This record gives sequence, C-alpha cells and structure tokens, in this order.
Amino acid sequence: MTRKKRRLMLLCISLLGLGAATALVLTAFEDNLVFFYSPTDIQTKDVPVNRTIRVGGLVEEASIERADGSTAVSFRVTDLSNTLAVSFNGVLPDLFREGQGVVAEGTLGPDGIFRAKDVLAKHDETYMPPEVAAALKKSGQWKPEGSAAQ
Repeated sequence: MTRKKRRLMLLCISLLGLGAATALVLTAFEDNLVFFYSPTDIQTKDVPVNRTIRVGGLVEEASIERADGSTAVSFRVTDLSNTLAVSFNGVLPDLFREGQGVVAEGTLGPDGIFRAKDVLAKHDETYMPPEVAAALKKSGQWKPEGSAAQ
C-alpha cells in the first residue's frame, strides 16, 4: 500500500470515528432534553406521550385531592385558559398550595393525565417561574400584581 493510500485510509477512519462520536453525543443530549409546556400547549400541540416534559401554571382552586393514608395527590394545573390533571405520589413542597405557581416534571400518559415525578413550587411571595409567567402572558391572563417573573 502506498503512502497516499494509507493517508487516505487513515483520514476515512478518522472521519468515521468523528461521525460516530458526534452521533453518540447528540443521542445523549436528546435523552436529557426536557421541554416546558403549558396546559394550553398540551391541548393544542402534538406533545410526546411517555416522554419526560415539564408542565407549569397555577394550581387550580379547589382541585387538590389527597388519598387517605397515602402520599398520592392529584390536582389540576391551569394557565387560566386550559387545565391539565396532574397526579403525584410523593411529598409536596411546603409552599405548594392552590392559586400558586408550580412546575411539575414527569410524563403525559395516553389518558391525558400528567404523572409527575417531581413538583416544584414558588419560593416566596413575589416569585413565579419564568416559564409559568410566560405561559400566563401568552394566554392573555397575566396579572402581575403580587407576582413578578425573575
């Protein structure tokens, strides 16, 4: 084999290795991406079922239902235009309550119920997660008094 053919072979093998490494990195990134949706987005867009996503909005008034003798809880999240049923089994944050901003991470089931693995609540009187504030502004229902996106 001549030097020119060896160099060409080495170049081809290097490019093939670089392409494989790039494909592996992109696959790893895809598995770690978590998209944010509002209840309106879930009803109007084609949201992937059984893929980890985040849903945010306000906990709807009079929607929290706790199972007796269990940590299971269900509630509805609203962006003041649409609502989404959420079920969660675990300990909720101390600041979790009706009418407050919340972001839940989990999967949307084929039945339309969001199964949360983690629930995050606002951390003080004036904070609302930026994604939730943006979803409320988009719905035209934004009432910033007492809540400021940061």
